[in-house]
Formats: sequence, C-alpha cells, structure tokens
Amino acid sequence: MTQLPEVPPVGPEPTDVDLTGVRNFRDVGGLPTVDGSAVRYGRLYRSGHLAHATESDAAFLAGLGLHTIFDFRNAADHKLDGLDVELPGVRNVSIPLSDPADGAEFWRLVRDGNIQQLRSILADGKGTDRMVASYRSIIKDRTGEHSRVLHALAEDSVPALMHCAAGKDRAGLSVAVSLLAVGVPKEAIEADYLKSNDAHRRYKVRRSDTSAVGMSDEVMELLNPLFGAHAEYLAAAFDTIDEIWGGTDRYLREGLKISDETRAKLRERLVEGA
Repeated sequence: MTQLPEVPPVGPEPTDVDLTGVRNFRDVGGLPTVDGSAVRYGRLYRSGHLAHATESDAAFLAGLGLHTIFDFRNAADHKLDGLDVELPGVRNVSIPLSDPADGAEFWRLVRDGNIQQLRSILADGKGTDRMVASYRSIIKDRTGEHSRVLHALAEDSVPALMHCAAGKDRAGLSVAVSLLAVGVPKEAIEADYLKSNDAHRRYKVRRSDTSAVGMSDEVMELLNPLFGAHAEYLAAAFDTIDEIWGGTDRYLREGLKISDETRAKLRERLVEGA
C-alpha cells in the first residue's frame, strides 16, 4: 500500500469521542490531501444514527456548531431505530441511499433466521458478494444524491455531519466521495473507513434470538460481512468509478455534475489553507 505523507496536526485537536447513544462518531479532519495539505478539523463529521442520542450526546453535538445533518437512512431504518433527535438550529436533510423495499426478506432472515437459513444466504462468500454489489450500485445509481450532497457542502452546509444506521456503508461512501472531491488519496480514505471496525464503534448486531445459539461464533462469522467495514467493499466502489468514468475527475465532472468552481468551493470549506 502507498505510504501516506506525514501531515502535522492542523487547527484544533480532532474530535474523536465516545458518545453514549451514538456509535461510530468521528471528525474526518486531519486526513492528508495529495497536495500536502489536510482536511480541516470541525468541518465534516460522520457517525451512526442519532435516534438514541442521550441528553449529553445531544448537548455535545449541539456544541459543534453544525449547519446540516445528512441522514442517508430510508423509511425502514427510521421505523426500526427512530428519527434523529432534533438539535436546535441544525438543518436535517434526508437523502435515502437505499430502497426500503430492497432485500426486505433478506434482512428479515438476518434478524430472525436460524443457522440453516443464515448459511443459505450468507455462506460461501454470498454475504460479501452482496455488500460488494451494494457499494457498486450506490456509486453507479446514486449519482444524483451524491451530487446534491457535494453541492450542498460547497454552498452552505458546513460544518456537516453525515450518518446512516451504522455510519459505515452509506455514510462511508458519501464521506469517501466528499474526500475524493477535495483531493484526499484513496489510501487515507480507506484508513478512515476501516476505523468503523473498532470495537467501540461497531454497530450492534440486531437478532431476535439473543441466546448463545442465536449469537454463536458461527452466526457472528456469517454476519461479519454485513456488519464489518472491509477494504474490498470500498475498493469495489473506487473500481466502479474507474470502470464507468475512467477516474475521479470525470466521475465528479460528468457523473456528479461538479464543476471546477464547485470543487474549488469545496476545498475552501473543507481543506486547510485552500
């Protein structure tokens, strides 16, 4: 893997705290850019959903001076976990990045299925294949949504928080696209993405059967492709960009309709010294 340039801390210290009811929260500030600068701290955050935020969590988040929260969950996610807590003076923008009807039976089996059913849908690489296909599809089919996010960041939406349910897949891709647009190398984007595997960040597996059998080592191993962040998923997204558009610049320009002027605005808002 390419060795990343050493970038000294820029601005305030990174905000990387453990919140009580919000998993996988972090500031992506400090990530290096290809021109030797770095993403500013306090401009772009990522996390899991905010539906279970405690009063102290909400107070902390309110103190970040957020302009916009982007929620990439769909209606089914909202039904399962609830709506985000309201933060005073913060704009909440819902941009679903998956169809609520997509794979409903699959996810029912993940939650309720016995070991034989889980093997049938997840064993022999089927779980990984599903996730790779999902990442490819979001890049290929959700260009309008990602364009909307980048234009919003360029205009008035910073500081921003991006989240989905677990904060690793849909939010992870939206953060990745945002970072690509301001010149963060893929290796640095991957390193941040993989932080979602940290034990204190991972989304809690939801199963109807919480017994030793229902949560056995084999069940957890079968479910790992769905609930873990894996480098091959992000690589599939980057490969899709290259295969369809021939690289990041054309993807941004032709796929997402991001002009050079808009990219310059993004850098001004997100990159130190831009």
